[in-house]
Amino acid sequence: MHQRWDDLGFFHWRVDPAEVQRRLPRGLTVDCFGDATYLGVVGFQMNAVRPAYLPPLPWLSYFNELNVRVYARDGSGEPGVVFLSLDCDRWPAVEIARSQFALNYQHARMRHRCTAGTHTLDCRRRGETETARLAWRPLGTPTVTAPGTLEFFLAERYNFFTEKDGQLLRGQVHHAPYPLQSAEVVAWSEAPVAWDGFPVTHRPPDLAHASPGVSIEAFSLVPAHA
Repeated sequence: MHQRWDDLGFFHWRVDPAEVQRRLPRGLTVDCFGDATYLGVVGFQMNAVRPAYLPPLPWLSYFNELNVRVYARDGSGEPGVVFLSLDCDRWPAVEIARSQFALNYQHARMRHRCTAGTHTLDCRRRGETETARLAWRPLGTPTVTAPGTLEFFLAERYNFFTEKDGQLLRGQVHHAPYPLQSAEVVAWSEAPVAWDGFPVTHRPPDLAHASPGVSIEAFSLVPAHA
């Protein structure tokens, strides 16, 4: 599939590696930068989503997403992400992702807007009463991160891991390195973290970044090394 991920906001909290490990599918190990690992809440717009060789469709190919993710490696040492949840405001995308990619997509009402350089993403998951609001203001000039840096560790992830019928699977994406920049946190919410049953920290994000976006190629699931 082809798509664009645009106007991204990355909010990260340092969390207990043992807390992450307890939630990983069997065969995965928590991935740490030094002795720390992170939980990310990432909001963005998915644009021009389409199968290969077909054009994007009005409405269906354009939507908002907010995901909660942690970082892991499989048995071969391949790095990737594990999504605790992915909120989305297009029900066909939710159902397709659940069935084809075995991901924990959730129906949500969402709104993304940009005013005077500040991006605001509101998300209310179906069945919840609280609206999560993330707002960020990009700072400085976007640059490509260098391997070995914390920013590279958090952003440059080209695999995700999931489990289906007891089998550990890996999905892969290709894209140019993110143009990444620091971001000022204007508003933050750990509601999506709480909805997923992960302990909340009751503190602002430890790190915040923004990116104008990248073009993506996404590929089918394959068995991962447990």
